Amino acid sequence: MRRRSLLLAAVPAGLVTLAGCGDNSSSSSKASASPSASASVPPPKIVDGPLPAITAGTKFDEKPTVAKGSGDPSKDLAVRTVIAGSGKTVAENDFIQANYLGQIWSTAKVFDQSYDRTPLLMQLAAGSIIDGWRYGLAGKKAGSRVLMAVPPTWGYGSSGNAQAGIKGTDTLVFVVDVLNTFNSKSSSTGKEVAQSDAALPKVGTNTDGKAPSIDIPKADPPKKLVSNYVLEGDGPEVQAAQTILCQFKGEVWESGKVFEQTYESGRLAQFSVAQMQEALKGLAQGITGKKVGSRILVVTPPDLAYGNNPPSGGVVQKGSTLVFSVDILAAM
Repeated sequence: MRRRSLLLAAVPAGLVTLAGCGDNSSSSSKASASPSASASVPPPKIVDGPLPAITAGTKFDEKPTVAKGSGDPSKDLAVRTVIAGSGKTVAENDFIQANYLGQIWSTAKVFDQSYDRTPLLMQLAAGSIIDGWRYGLAGKKAGSRVLMAVPPTWGYGSSGNAQAGIKGTDTLVFVVDVLNTFNSKSSSTGKEVAQSDAALPKVGTNTDGKAPSIDIPKADPPKKLVSNYVLEGDGPEVQAAQTILCQFKGEVWESGKVFEQTYESGRLAQFSVAQMQEALKGLAQGITGKKVGSRILVVTPPDLAYGNNPPSGGVVQKGSTLVFSVDILAAM
């Protein structure tokens, strides 16, 4: 079972649910941050140091070795861009994908790192991540390496994190390699794939963050699951045990009505594929095996959707076939 990052708050940052499919991670952790640890503290003053040196692994996205802190750390949040990236600028409430290493200032003991696992996918939002990251990474660009020293006030507070060996007086040192950033205007970056089957819906290929069109033919829906590329990305294939971050739009085949979407809502969807398997088998199966960075068309027959038990009060009826456009932005 994948170990959960110590940085994440106890409640994951789920933004969208699909008729009962929430955003709880199925992974476990030996320790997790409390969202209340710094919930009421004011924003920090950000200073340039002091900060310990990175003594090895000095290239971007290379596992670093960091020296022990020298003397007393600042009482303020120390942040320095060690390598300046040229990608999109990170803003508060964005999701970022990053590799990181965290250690204790006074001992150089590493308490958590992702370089030997997979990059962390997280939202820079209050209650979802420690405040030192939320304030320290805002304004940085994707492709940057950021070095930070986080005092307890914007870390784990006076209670610390005993399971991780962090005392309430410990300042924490982080190296963060910001791989990518995503927000509600993010779209697939894949290569256009021909949509030549006239019996299937045709999905728009715009990449401006606006909702793509879905043109459903006036014909009977397919009886079997359809999962096709509209824009094919070049990332790794999504695995059944992963959590994905995506934009999506869902329409009912029979009526053409939209029943749920993230586009233009100011939200992204983050969910585990395993949980989606419990709520909408067809969508989970359609996403699995597709490449990150892609836009896909998924047509879900009733037996792999809601069947005879659709959500009450909505446009999905008994026996509805569902049509999805999904932009797979990232996976963890």
